[in-house]
Amino acid sequence: MILFQIIQKPQKRGAEIFAAQLSEHFEKLGHTVILISLFEGVSELPFSGKKIQLNRPISKRWYDYEAWLQIARLVKEFKPDIIQCNAGDTLKFIILSKLFFGWKVPVIARNASTVSNYIKSTPTKIINHFFYKKVDAIISVSKFSAEDINILFPSTKKKTFVIPIGIDEKITNHVEWKNQLNNSINVVHVGGFTFEKNHLGLLRIWKLFLESKPNAILHLLGDGPMKQKIEEEVVKMNLSDTIIFYGWTGNPLDYIIKADMLVLPSIIEGLPGVLLESMYCRTPVVANDVGGINEIIEHKQTGFLVKKNDELNFVKSMQEVLTIDNMVNEKAYQQVVNHYTNKSIAKDFEKTYTIILKQKLNYAI
Repeated sequence: MILFQIIQKPQKRGAEIFAAQLSEHFEKLGHTVILISLFEGVSELPFSGKKIQLNRPISKRWYDYEAWLQIARLVKEFKPDIIQCNAGDTLKFIILSKLFFGWKVPVIARNASTVSNYIKSTPTKIINHFFYKKVDAIISVSKFSAEDINILFPSTKKKTFVIPIGIDEKITNHVEWKNQLNNSINVVHVGGFTFEKNHLGLLRIWKLFLESKPNAILHLLGDGPMKQKIEEEVVKMNLSDTIIFYGWTGNPLDYIIKADMLVLPSIIEGLPGVLLESMYCRTPVVANDVGGINEIIEHKQTGFLVKKNDELNFVKSMQEVLTIDNMVNEKAYQQVVNHYTNKSIAKDFEKTYTIILKQKLNYAI
């Protein structure tokens, strides 16, 4: 089987990292993957196979005829069996190329979030409905994500599959915290500085947590458009001595495994891989119960779930995490290794691709 994986650009974001990891495992199963990025980027993604960068200008993303032509030429050259679109503008580029140049390869949309949170206006809904009607299948990251898109666009229901995100089992390396204080409680957050991750809410939660745990340190791993604003807020709230910024790190597991807990007070999620990574590291998790998070975390059994915007209870859960026995962490670890490794999830994708190809063949006959 030959697969095109289409991504926005080489960047350290969940959608791109998972697409690269999935591609690596898919090749180990004996298939061929070509990882194609639309826009310019410089990050190294965890895929050793063939990569093609189109380096198209983002400013032309609605009328980039040359990009559609390039995609059509790649389809003609490599003759893929499946094309999978992974977030952002990828679906738009692929469908427009298919419509303009008439190639017939099945197209899959990877739905890794909660699309209703982004599609608010009627024109936006009409445009997105048009693109989703043109795909052959939608693979959602969680049951919640699948139900969300099916409610928004009922025509997607019969062609929706659910396959969760997974993680690569890795060996961690020893690292040192920045500005390590003796006897401190180390709390880590991993994620891009975007509104979905709710860093402003995290700062309010942190200020409350410090009232009972003044020796705690919050380690923020990630980068993004809101980072400068968050850095300014940290200064305004007099939290500079208790919060450390790291930027992007090559392997966040090295820090997660050292932490006393990982926190994720997001307001929008699909199924965040960082929670699986923390569970794999046996580091307890406190997270807002949004998206498909409750499909991988059972409250007080494999982690702690908090109702969105309930910042006081989030703090209480953080306090409780420090008192739990190791059984919670061990259950979380076993859940990940038994159900959420990329090695096994790649096989689920393989089976689903086969089903889609058979359906396409039967429809053609």
